[in-house]
Amino acid sequence: MFHIVFYQPEIPPNTGNAIRLAANAGAQLHLIEPLGFSLDEKSVRRAGLDYHDLACVQVHASLEDFIQHTSFHRLYAFSSHARRLYTEARYQAEDALLFGPETRGLPAPVLDSLPEAQRLTLPMRAGNRSLNLSNAAAVVTYEAWRQLDFAGAGR
Repeated sequence: MFHIVFYQPEIPPNTGNAIRLAANAGAQLHLIEPLGFSLDEKSVRRAGLDYHDLACVQVHASLEDFIQHTSFHRLYAFSSHARRLYTEARYQAEDALLFGPETRGLPAPVLDSLPEAQRLTLPMRAGNRSLNLSNAAAVVTYEAWRQLDFAGAGR
């Protein structure tokens, strides 16, 4: 279905939420190193990442590694600096949804490497900095899935 991509995630519970999201939406979760936490069994349990057996989670050494070794349709990057709303995109199966680290977002070179049409934002009230990473990923994933009429859902 979709590829949810967390670039250098820092906070374990956000990744735990994304693992649950991927499992429930039929998406694959990709984590781009370095990670701000360990994925060893003890750390995974402590952070509430116990859905990992129900989701497809892959760790990549770099964004370039993800791009080179993963088959996806288009790569969308999400940033508070983008101009185009996430609802304006027409998502397709196998699109990759790229989100930056919690404390700094995606670096400018990553954003600049994509066409403006593939740099998207979620609206917020004026003066606010950002949404929670796992919440933003859930909003976008469910909008993309909605556009595909929730294909594969057990309704």
